[in-house]
Amino acid sequence: MGRRVLVAGVGMVPFAKPSAGRTYDEMGAGAVAAVLADAGLPYGKIQQVYAGYVYGDSTCGQRVVYRFGKTSVPVINVNNNCASGSSALWLARQAVESGAVECALAVGFEQMPPGALSAKWNDRPHPLTDFQASLKSVYDVNPELPGTPQYFAAAGQEYMDKYGMRPETFAKVSVKARSHAANNPYSVFRDPITLDDVLGSPTVAGPLTRLQCCPPTCGAAAVIVCSEEFALRHGLSPKVAIKAQTLQSDADDLFDKSSAMSLVGTDVTRAAATEVYEAAGVDPRDIKVVELHDCFTVNEVLTYEGLGLCGEGGAEEFILNGDNTYGGRVVTNPSGGLLSKGHPLGATGLAQTTEITWQLRGEAGARQVEGATLGLQHNLGLGTAGVVTLFEKVS
Repeated sequence: MGRRVLVAGVGMVPFAKPSAGRTYDEMGAGAVAAVLADAGLPYGKIQQVYAGYVYGDSTCGQRVVYRFGKTSVPVINVNNNCASGSSALWLARQAVESGAVECALAVGFEQMPPGALSAKWNDRPHPLTDFQASLKSVYDVNPELPGTPQYFAAAGQEYMDKYGMRPETFAKVSVKARSHAANNPYSVFRDPITLDDVLGSPTVAGPLTRLQCCPPTCGAAAVIVCSEEFALRHGLSPKVAIKAQTLQSDADDLFDKSSAMSLVGTDVTRAAATEVYEAAGVDPRDIKVVELHDCFTVNEVLTYEGLGLCGEGGAEEFILNGDNTYGGRVVTNPSGGLLSKGHPLGATGLAQTTEITWQLRGEAGARQVEGATLGLQHNLGLGTAGVVTLFEKVS
């Protein structure tokens, strides 16, 4: 990391089901308006824009920010699967840190259709072809079922076989997520659920039931980052900084491992977290609040270990002891996470950043994690893109 990068502002719009969602440009503009208001800046002060989304045509980012004026600044559109929003932030942070600009905007949005994710281009090679072949070598893939849940079903089965974890322990993650979301007005699902509700919902694949899968969601979020010099010149007093951040893809031995856990990004998560902790000089035990990529309950469980929140094979005890929630060792996904807040692909990483920023600024209301001075954000896209960001509270 070079010069310090500050979080000048954050903002998002309430997430919604596809049936109730607005168009991507309306939601994106709502998030940009919110972040500009939070930062106390006019759009004319933004020097670069990075727009993250997955399902949309080229230059959707321009469509969103042109509502605030055409200022000739570069607008770069970013598609990195479910890590698109965090990838946009990674690029914005790099631009400020390097001195290329003093102030940059990352905005993410998604207008999702109902139902499971599906390929939109069927006349060309699929980017996950090699992943699919590797999955078939370790898991009985059902071509009649949606593909994405089967990656995580296979990973969950592998974890259970390896460590003896019970299927109902995965389900407890959904109960926890919904209890956190009850205090988040931006979440799609806020009503409480029981363990019986989760286990009794329809089976999707392997150990995963419907209530253990994130819903298709529409939404948007945005973050402005700037240098300390820019903040001083414009009378800003940001209370949060990016202490360390990395974006990683797979290592060369991925397909040699015959591991579904590796296919869904566990190795990338572990490598990225290790790099961030070493760069920041931070022990994961010092972190009290984490927003992590719980697209399925299985992934939350795997990510506990990948981020070093518990030891290898220790996720079940971690969950049963309540160490993943208020009163435990670290509060994971106080927002409700992807499982309950929702997962509009391009917006997710920036919504996680917004929640962590609110937490470190002491502005999370009933969700507030007391005494948090460090916050970790983890966002993952199959294929693979893994982003881990460590934020710190500054005076």
